[in-house]
Amino acid sequence: MLIIGRRVGETIYLGDDVEIRIMDLSPSRVKIGIVAPRELGILRGEMRQAAAQNVAASQGEGTGLAALVGRLREKGKAAERAMGE
Repeated sequence: MLIIGRRVGETIYLGDDVEIRIMDLSPSRVKIGIVAPRELGILRGEMRQAAAQNVAASQGEGTGLAALVGRLREKGKAAERAMGE
């Protein structure tokens, strides 16, 4: 694990395509912004864990983590479209 100290307004780059911006800091929170290609999947840790648990619970149904992540992305896109209207 790499640990880097940053201040508000500073950035971290992952490769050529991903930029992580420190947006706000408080004693118990860090707000980050991520600039990345749309095709790159980004999930919060708790969502990934929930997806893995759902896959484990439904192994006999033929649903994999990739399929579940795809469905979560589609729900997110639908929510974005609804907010834009």
